Amino acid sequence: MRLLLIAIIATIVLGFASLFVGVTDISIPGLLASGPEDRQMQVLLISRIPRTLSLILAGASMAIAGLVMQIVVRNRFVEPGTVGTTESALFGFLVVTLLAPGWPIMGKMLVAAAFALAGTFLFLRIIRAIPPREVLLVPLVGIMLSGIIGAVTTFCAYRFGLLPSLLAWELGDFSGVLRGRYELLWIGLGCTVLAYWAADRFTVAGMGEDFTTNLGLGYNQVLTLGLIIVAVSSAVVLVSVGIIPFLGLVVPNVVSLLVGDNMRRTVPWVAVSGAAFVLACDILGRIVRAPYEIPIGVVVGVIGSFVFLYLLLRQKREAA
Repeated sequence: MRLLLIAIIATIVLGFASLFVGVTDISIPGLLASGPEDRQMQVLLISRIPRTLSLILAGASMAIAGLVMQIVVRNRFVEPGTVGTTESALFGFLVVTLLAPGWPIMGKMLVAAAFALAGTFLFLRIIRAIPPREVLLVPLVGIMLSGIIGAVTTFCAYRFGLLPSLLAWELGDFSGVLRGRYELLWIGLGCTVLAYWAADRFTVAGMGEDFTTNLGLGYNQVLTLGLIIVAVSSAVVLVSVGIIPFLGLVVPNVVSLLVGDNMRRTVPWVAVSGAAFVLACDILGRIVRAPYEIPIGVVVGVIGSFVFLYLLLRQKREAA
């Protein structure tokens, strides 16, 4: 509990630092001396606070989505971006943009979530044919499925002249977050709370269908609940800020190495660590080439890919 409190304090410090990093100089003395209509106060209220909140919400919800995915699939090397969930959500978002461009963002999010859920069920159907001991083969199959869905999405975007929009959706970026354009991410917080409420059920389901059934739980119902949490979280983050790769893979695995595999215990850790990781990466992206920004999708992707390779090689050495 003490270490978790330290992690929460570190996340708060990062969030506070995020408020003062950017092109427009904002300082505490300047804020105290300014009125509600002054530039510094307007930038803080309209841009910096919404951006910081969106970083926290997106980081926590995607990290929890990765944790839930790993529990229900029973594989440490999967997350929404490596099993076709995120790519399916992107395909659904593209389809609804083409067919119903005037729909409200909530409607588009629901369609993206439905496609994400369908893509995840397709992945689960495919891996049933894989021997259970082939741990490293499961994420490779997921990456291949993601590539196929991504290729179809890219072709459709090219066919209808939406490649620039597709690139913007694929690249996670918080630079355009303003007040009134991030509130959908609070749904991700609801998914995080729901995951914590159902943590014990997910832990049991992660031990297998037979074990879950013997304890009197409905395995398919728990599995469906977990996949809904993953699909909705992925869709919400996608339509709000774009794709954040490897986040749901890196954070749960690092937390598991530190505090173990009890989901009831790890959910708060994963949520806080996910928020802190995204905040740190966003601050880094704003500082490295200031006054320009490196999109957070690039920063998280670079760091996450190295961690992913390390985890794969570590697993291979342990198996040997």
